Amino acid sequence: MELSVFFAGTGGSLPSQRRGLPGILIRRGGERILVDCGEGTQRQLLRSIGLTDLDEVFITHLHADHWLGLPGMLKTFDLRDRERPLHIHGPRGLRDLLQGVMRYAGATSYELFVVELADGEILERDGYEVEAVAVSHRGPALGYVFHEHDRPGIFDPERARAAGLTEGPDFGRVQRGETVDGVTPEMVMGPARAGRKLTLSGDTRPCEALRVAAHGSDVLVHEATFAIEEAERAAQTGHSTSTQAAGIARDAEVKLLALNHFSIRYPASIIRDEAREIFPNTVLPRDFDTIEIPYAERGMPELQRWSERDTSGALPLSGAGDEAQRMDGESTAPERADKFS
Repeated sequence: MELSVFFAGTGGSLPSQRRGLPGILIRRGGERILVDCGEGTQRQLLRSIGLTDLDEVFITHLHADHWLGLPGMLKTFDLRDRERPLHIHGPRGLRDLLQGVMRYAGATSYELFVVELADGEILERDGYEVEAVAVSHRGPALGYVFHEHDRPGIFDPERARAAGLTEGPDFGRVQRGETVDGVTPEMVMGPARAGRKLTLSGDTRPCEALRVAAHGSDVLVHEATFAIEEAERAAQTGHSTSTQAAGIARDAEVKLLALNHFSIRYPASIIRDEAREIFPNTVLPRDFDTIEIPYAERGMPELQRWSERDTSGALPLSGAGDEAQRMDGESTAPERADKFS
């Protein structure tokens, strides 16, 4: 199953000619989950992979550069006759914010629900869970950990035959977790295989809670607003330097660190080089780049540059394919979500 991170915007606080404001699209199978929605996010998506019909939205905190693009996107979905409810998650204060904004943006014909998450709260989804982690910024702020459930181990047909099973339906039954003629799955299956893990910091100072929550992640997306020379300013404003983010990645033993939320005052190469001195496997995505996260047995996470993509024989990136793949049916979001009127 595909798991990837698409960077719609990698800038911090102010947009530039090359970097939009924060917006990350997680693609897992047919699901499309947006984390943050800075001003211009829907335009960034339209210019690249298309504005897909989102399944859920997660907001890290309530500073305008992380949510200001949301009202316009919600109205666009309305004009496109969206029917499915949409759940928007975030820290304390999100409901009041969106109520006020949508009063002027206008109501939507589809239902909007807001879910204010607490530190450590876990949302169960089909095949994975999402954990909210309180981080250290100015005001309520959350990071998010997307962690897949473990997968069954690899089936060993030789062990199954030796245990007395006949090749055919019995093999399938035991792989699905059934006990067949006294043969349990544990007798013929290898150890469970760990699911993939993705952690996103949002805006934060170096944060022990995030380091713990991110431990063993395949990918850590961490803000790096400042270079090391402005560590004092980073602390005052609730942000991290390149080296602080790299230290979190090193201590959390992640496979790949992706830095984002860059200040326009530095060339990206400065941030990159400082971070790599501490954590060599660091990348700096540009807008429209993607990180593919394969299963562990298929390789390491890899940054794919938008500028280097192979477009030979590719279909137009209109987003229609994403919409066709999205999961239908009722949302799995918690029933306690507050509904907008």
